[in-house]
Amino acid sequence: MKVVLLKDVKGTGKKGDIKEVADGYAKNFLLKQGLAKEANKTAMAENEFQKNATAYHKEVERQEALKLAKQIEGKVVNLKIKCGENGKTFGSVTSKEIADAINNSFGFNLDKRKIELKEPLKTIGTYTITAKVYPEISAKFTLNIISQ
Repeated sequence: MKVVLLKDVKGTGKKGDIKEVADGYAKNFLLKQGLAKEANKTAMAENEFQKNATAYHKEVERQEALKLAKQIEGKVVNLKIKCGENGKTFGSVTSKEIADAINNSFGFNLDKRKIELKEPLKTIGTYTITAKVYPEISAKFTLNIISQ
């Protein structure tokens, strides 16, 4: 029996796949549990429409990420922080503080999880920071940590 999977099923396939499975498996498990539906013309057309919609939304999201990356690329962000006499900060500068600084300075909507720090920033100075806005799309900007 041909079925369209509505959810990921371990050992059978991923959501949206059209699979040929045993009749008993389809009737007694997949259909009863709501994990699949019989692959008729309507179900297949609906599945194709859903795949196209998902692809469209991913492309729109990717275009938004490209636009954000272009806006962030090359920007200089100043962050004032309390420091000791020798230029060491009290604690380290976190990705949340960096995200807040860039969002407040330029009005972006950059999430703190998108900022990649190779090591904790514990001294004043200038750093090049990478923001990974989308898989395979990243932007670099300069961060100046200034003593308050």
